[in-house]
Amino acid sequence: MGEGEQRSFDASVDRSEGFGERLLGGLLDRAHEIPPQLVGPMVAEEVGRIGGRDVSILLQDYDQLTLTPLPGRKLMVGEPERIDGSAAGRAFLQEVVVEQPLAEGVRVFLPLLDGGDQVGVLAVTLDSAADDDRRLLWRLAALVGDLLTTKNGYTDHFSRVRRREAMSVAAEIQWSLLPPLAMTTPRVSVAGILEPAYDIAGDSFDYVLNDDILHLAVIDAMGHGLNAAVLATVAIGAYRHARRTDVGLAELYVYMDTAINDQFGPEQFVTAQMSQLDIATGRLEWVNAGHPAPLLIRGRRVIGRPENPGTLPVGFGGSQPKISELDLRPGDRLLFFTDGLVEEHRAEGEQFGEERLIEVIERVGPSGGNVREAVRTFSHTLMRERGGVTTDDATLLLVEWHGGRADHLATPRT
Repeated sequence: MGEGEQRSFDASVDRSEGFGERLLGGLLDRAHEIPPQLVGPMVAEEVGRIGGRDVSILLQDYDQLTLTPLPGRKLMVGEPERIDGSAAGRAFLQEVVVEQPLAEGVRVFLPLLDGGDQVGVLAVTLDSAADDDRRLLWRLAALVGDLLTTKNGYTDHFSRVRRREAMSVAAEIQWSLLPPLAMTTPRVSVAGILEPAYDIAGDSFDYVLNDDILHLAVIDAMGHGLNAAVLATVAIGAYRHARRTDVGLAELYVYMDTAINDQFGPEQFVTAQMSQLDIATGRLEWVNAGHPAPLLIRGRRVIGRPENPGTLPVGFGGSQPKISELDLRPGDRLLFFTDGLVEEHRAEGEQFGEERLIEVIERVGPSGGNVREAVRTFSHTLMRERGGVTTDDATLLLVEWHGGRADHLATPRT
């Protein structure tokens, strides 16, 4: 149980828009200077003002199996909750409010969102929940998600909570390179996952949305351990540097190729896919540098592999990249992956293979939900299908193009 006093629901508490504005405004006034370890206690105090109690902030672990309570004064701290099969997990995966009836009230679970990425879950107990409570708690949870993400930039407090086991130095490097694991916008959604989460080394991915262009990269550095992590670091750094100079895919590939070749010589290389998706039109352009081709998923079925004329892996030097194009339809998904996913050998010695990968995707795809939930389901199902064995790094990056427009989000609601 939490250390804070238990406050019962008071029907006289004002939960109107005006009260919510004052409560959230007061929290914002303090948020910029509050130290990270006091974020939880501050949230618990604010929730208490609307009659809430037993506040928990649950953070996802690195391999997305559990939600672990953040410790702190006035917070309720218990055992980690499994994401699969729990009310907190449903709120986390489906980005919805979940209410669980109790003998004395209702337990409310709200996703902590930051730009579509899932930070974790806020759990609060109320004597009863009305629409005003839900609206206010939803907005509070959104603010808490932003706070945790911002404060995470200068503390280890939240990262320690998220770890279920020791992490290798190589994995530490790789996680520090990653963008948010997911992004959701009206026109496009992206979600990725790495395995083994605590010992990843040579795999990585990157993405960014610049105006109407979604830039994507998936890489697999040769080798294992710390050397692979260093190689991946240079590859991602070169990719970002070239991308930020606003060059095309051909120039971007050449820049990455030169950086790897100059630093490591032709004996070491990186396979990669670099893509640019125009989210206004659905036009995809990409370079495939010695990497497995992505899978095109339409209507939850794999309809093909967008093939690309061969381009040498990054680092061999002197290759002329081949750029391919594809027009997506609204609702199309592209699954990028590294070869560790399909080259793993099952217990009986048989290689897992791409056909088995496609069979699993089509079997679990219809119940996969949004891209965050889908890529997690793919990864964990594939891990079980491989008998829980991972001797090589494996990465999944799932992209869904929605089409449509987003201009309405810039217009204030009346």
